[in-house]
Amino acid sequence: MLILANLLWGLSFPIIKSITRLNALMLPGSGTWFQAAQALGPRFTLAALLMAPFVWRGLLRSSRPERMQALGIGLFAAVGTTFQTDGLQFTAASTSAFLTQFSAILIPLWLAVRHRRNPGRAVWTGCAMVLIGVAVLGRFDPRTFTMGRGESETLLSSVCFMGQILWVERPCYAGNRMGVVTVGAFCVVSACFAAMLAFTAPRMADIAVPWHSGPWVVLTLVLAVACTIAAFSLMNRWQPRITATEAGLIYCVEPLFASVFALVLPGMISAWVAIGYPNERLGWPLLIGGSLITGANILVLKRSAPVDPESNL
Repeated sequence: MLILANLLWGLSFPIIKSITRLNALMLPGSGTWFQAAQALGPRFTLAALLMAPFVWRGLLRSSRPERMQALGIGLFAAVGTTFQTDGLQFTAASTSAFLTQFSAILIPLWLAVRHRRNPGRAVWTGCAMVLIGVAVLGRFDPRTFTMGRGESETLLSSVCFMGQILWVERPCYAGNRMGVVTVGAFCVVSACFAAMLAFTAPRMADIAVPWHSGPWVVLTLVLAVACTIAAFSLMNRWQPRITATEAGLIYCVEPLFASVFALVLPGMISAWVAIGYPNERLGWPLLIGGSLITGANILVLKRSAPVDPESNL
């Protein structure tokens, strides 16, 4: 079930990139931040509306810890997905998926600093592997000491996703109802993007323009139902049945699915809606950088298992 959840998350990368390209065609010159908000706002709004009828009683009787957890998750998710989606307009979908995994290395480092404990050789080795992999994927130029905008924003998003994971596992939220928290978080994200749309839209009427496009509506519905509602529901239901270390190893599959989808799906969508989004090619930067980042995650998670097998990395 968790592998299926990762498959759905991997599907989201080329779909979001297709939606942002559609936004750019329908609203030329509107700006990438508006196009990112126009891709993400409807996703979480539809997800919240579709799930609300099943948990509305719980929402009305939600506790303060449930509201606080939903607020934290929603804010981290809103900022993280904003940087991730804007960066996705300047880098390949497969590269974005692998760079997002940088959060898996940041979490044990953060915990090591917080608890003032050396994380060990495996973690430091994993960090080195991730840094090299990031440099390869981001086409880092040591002569100018810069990375591309897309890669830099994706790395910033991984920091936000680290905060989201740490917020979820706080002990004070252990008794919360995750269905209520999930819908509450969707509502927070939706509100954030509504504000972002209002501030970044060239004209308020532009917000409604994409809704007149049949392909845009279909892609948005797939993103909301499959990549948001289904994926998060699978995660919340099935992850507690295995250890967090096993789940972490499974989550490393997400960028692999994203890469496979990026090899075939863009061309199919382009043939349907004519957005000029070609299939990606399986080049050496993706193979080398992706392998290093995935290998580093597996190394760190395996090393963490004997120390704290139930900790949620």
